Amino acid sequence: MNKPVIVVLAAGIGSRYGGLKQMDKIGKNGEVLLDYSVYDAKRSGFGKAVFIIRHEIEEDFKEMVLSRIGKNFPCELAFQEMDSLIPPAIFAKSREINRTKPWGTTHALLCAEKNIDAPFTVINADDFYGQEAFKAMGAYLGGKAVTEGAIVPYRLEKTLSPQGTVTRGICAVQDGYLVSVDELTAIAREGDGRIYHTESNLAKRHLEDATPVSMNFWGFPPSIFSDLRRYFDAFLTGPDGAQPRTECYLPMAADWLIKNRLLKIRVLEADAPWFGVTYKEDREAAIKNVEEFTRRGIYPQALWG
Repeated sequence: MNKPVIVVLAAGIGSRYGGLKQMDKIGKNGEVLLDYSVYDAKRSGFGKAVFIIRHEIEEDFKEMVLSRIGKNFPCELAFQEMDSLIPPAIFAKSREINRTKPWGTTHALLCAEKNIDAPFTVINADDFYGQEAFKAMGAYLGGKAVTEGAIVPYRLEKTLSPQGTVTRGICAVQDGYLVSVDELTAIAREGDGRIYHTESNLAKRHLEDATPVSMNFWGFPPSIFSDLRRYFDAFLTGPDGAQPRTECYLPMAADWLIKNRLLKIRVLEADAPWFGVTYKEDREAAIKNVEEFTRRGIYPQALWG
């Protein structure tokens, strides 16, 4: 059996960040956040990395990222564009309603199907997941006959940004398996010290600090793609697909797979730190976190030597 694959979602535009956060330097030697994820994946038994990017950033990505990682770990590129895998009639309609970006993370993952030949994990390029999380996922995906999915959830309180609201997949868990994922936008800690989701009608929904949330750290068998395509096709031809800004998120797809009994998803326990760079102001905290992990010997001074 082939070693597990790490798939990195790196095609984002970074509108809230104000730039290409997947290539913003965090480490002393020019490392970006995804360097640390791939490094953790390599030492957790993964065999190659697939980066999903846009053609627009290909040359910069090769120069700033692959020039380091590619010398130490097998890497491949997949591309997500607005018209990737989109039927011509639907693409033409999307132009009529002034759609300017692709259809989200489910769409992105489907763009990498041809690159994936083994059980795989899929992550965000702009998140730091921690060595413990990769060990848990690597141990699961590296086992025999992987037929179920997996997720490493994080405590909601550890995934907030002091700079503004965030979007999180709220997880319901029962007997060690994921029951549902509810993708909520506009989550923040407010003045009373409690965490709330602001709903579309401006009503406030309180969320507990310990609520498990998806940070897009998923594990899947490669057999998932046929059902994933069915879900995405339904999205494109439904009311959401006719909107200029709607996206087909992976947590939404996972929730659909669970509820239609197409895939069971195990919840993996891992006491792992998380941080990300949703906003430009998050970068300084990320740099300090990486410096501390390096000081403690969790990562070498020069990540790739």
